[in-house]
Amino acid sequence: MKTNFKIKLYDLLKKDSRLWDEEKKELNETLLKDLIDKLDEKLIELLLSDKETKEKFFIKVKDVFVFKQNELKFFIDENKLDNSYTQYQNKIGLKVGNKLLSERDEVVLDWPFKDCVLEGGMTKEDQKRNEIFFNEVLAKDEIDRLFDPKALVNWKRYTAKGEERIKELKRDKDGTIRENLIIKGNNLLTLHSLKEQFAGKVKLIYIDPPYNIGKDDFGYNDNFNHSTWLTFIKNRLKIAYELLSPDGAIFVQIDHHELAYLNILMDEVFGLENKVQIISLKVSAASGFKAVNPGPIDVTEFILFYTKNKNKFAFQKNYVEASYHKNYNLYLERSEKIEKWKLVSLKEKVIKESGYKSGSEMKEKYGNIADLVLSRLISDFAFSNPENVVSIRDLHKPSKKVKELQESSRKNRDEIIPYKKRDGSYTYLINGGALAFYSNKIKEIDGELKVVELLTNYWNHISWAGIAREGGVRLKNGKKPEKLLKQIIEIVGAKNDDIIVDFFLGSGTTCAVAHKLKIQYIGIEQLNYENNDSEVRLKNVINGDQSGISKSVGWQGGGDFVYLELAKWNEEAKEKILKAKSLTELEKLFDELYERYFLNYNVKTKEFKEKILKEEGFKKLNLDEQKNLFVEMLDMNQMYVNFSERADKKYNLSEKDIKLSEEFYLAK
Repeated sequence: MKTNFKIKLYDLLKKDSRLWDEEKKELNETLLKDLIDKLDEKLIELLLSDKETKEKFFIKVKDVFVFKQNELKFFIDENKLDNSYTQYQNKIGLKVGNKLLSERDEVVLDWPFKDCVLEGGMTKEDQKRNEIFFNEVLAKDEIDRLFDPKALVNWKRYTAKGEERIKELKRDKDGTIRENLIIKGNNLLTLHSLKEQFAGKVKLIYIDPPYNIGKDDFGYNDNFNHSTWLTFIKNRLKIAYELLSPDGAIFVQIDHHELAYLNILMDEVFGLENKVQIISLKVSAASGFKAVNPGPIDVTEFILFYTKNKNKFAFQKNYVEASYHKNYNLYLERSEKIEKWKLVSLKEKVIKESGYKSGSEMKEKYGNIADLVLSRLISDFAFSNPENVVSIRDLHKPSKKVKELQESSRKNRDEIIPYKKRDGSYTYLINGGALAFYSNKIKEIDGELKVVELLTNYWNHISWAGIAREGGVRLKNGKKPEKLLKQIIEIVGAKNDDIIVDFFLGSGTTCAVAHKLKIQYIGIEQLNYENNDSEVRLKNVINGDQSGISKSVGWQGGGDFVYLELAKWNEEAKEKILKAKSLTELEKLFDELYERYFLNYNVKTKEFKEKILKEEGFKKLNLDEQKNLFVEMLDMNQMYVNFSERADKKYNLSEKDIKLSEEFYLAK
């Protein structure tokens, strides 16, 4: 009877297209449990539609049916509605069982193309079977070992002369490493490896993490659900906080999908009192394919700006190029005596200076475009005569003396009254207000005088068009303009002796800009972009790349950077598994995994090799699932070589790498 009900429930759940994978012919048990927890309306309607499931999983209270969630989940676990993949997890010894992680003293490390440390009290998250998303359980006392400093290998120094051998690392008098570093490896573990050397020394952190939008456009497993994604980010923000100097700041770029969640998370990690701003970026135009999407067109992204300690952060005024400010509509006709100064209409002044008797005469000449021509003439004239173009503005918190003069100016209309301030400059009062000079709106930006306005929290002044070739590298999605990073660096006021960090480096924009501004940087990336890597980009920068901000800062090339990697161990094994193109290749690889690398203590290796590999059911699993099982057999605590084990012969580290690792961690 129980078996028949199981079949009936199975057939009923198959009707929900979200749960049934037609290609694999199986139910997604993880998603099912998630929908149960969320009291999914569609699922509840489906269960209520059948008499038996209605009686078994609901209780009637008056006229209301109450869903017995735990009873349904218990039935699923007891009767194994799970798919064949999960059954093989059990056979190999990989599954924790029916006991929730919240009931166990354990830590979960999710280590896919990225990793995620989930602390005790959370359950494993939804696994999207169309992506490789690995889960592993670590005992709580192993987590410190996971975050131990890692051995560093493949050291190279790049200069304008090419690749050079590294003899020693440059340090300042205080012992701080003064090298531009590009580090390849898992960013969470790399950040922990940097902690001892750079804690409290980083002026600026900018990151552009995966947006969690269910896409996988550039190698990242960009498909976490909210809680897993937030845990993934939180672990990195916590160590980032330790790296920041007391006067440092962090900028995190994101789109609307996780903005609200990330805002709360950053409030928790950095403190609500240290939140500065959410900056809105216009990153595209409402054109092309986006214009056909339903609802308002999505053209914005956001940057969350937090300081380590707002009281110690030195805020910098920033300006952006602007058009002519129309409220500056008066021209000051000066004479030797201030009492004889007078204001005239700027429009009339420009018309006469342009050789016309009146606006009507201009209209006769230019017809419909007369207003446009006049606007341009006024703009150019104001820019060329900023000391004489003015507006009248209200006074902000005037002193008692200024108030008296202000009142006098109200009575003596159109008379200009000067007031000498303590610093020797003058305020000129007229008609109860003060003259504001257009010259204050003109400042130098990127080596040129421009009409400006103060930077706001809405940035539409940075073009995202034409950035594809910046730095001589391409990135299909996620690439940021060099001008964006320059703007952020200017906000923070980073100088040559400061340090900038980006641990989602991608194609290397952050480090490229820092290099051109001659500011020390550390970039971390775990993915391989091949010809579009940050390593390639920074070589181009050293050789005088003229894209991006180069012309505005007068960049001609030079400088150097050091490239290095975390020493891989089980990570190397994982990469071999992912490269396998067939089960046959995986079978040949198994002996090497067993003999050379570290497998989970609970893996039934003999049973797997002699029985499971030969089973037809296992052979019918798709290749991704087979790879997934192989990866799950690896001990995720041994993905990289710990610095403390650098001399162990089995890791085969070179004397050069051991020596440089020791200098990195141990030198004073």
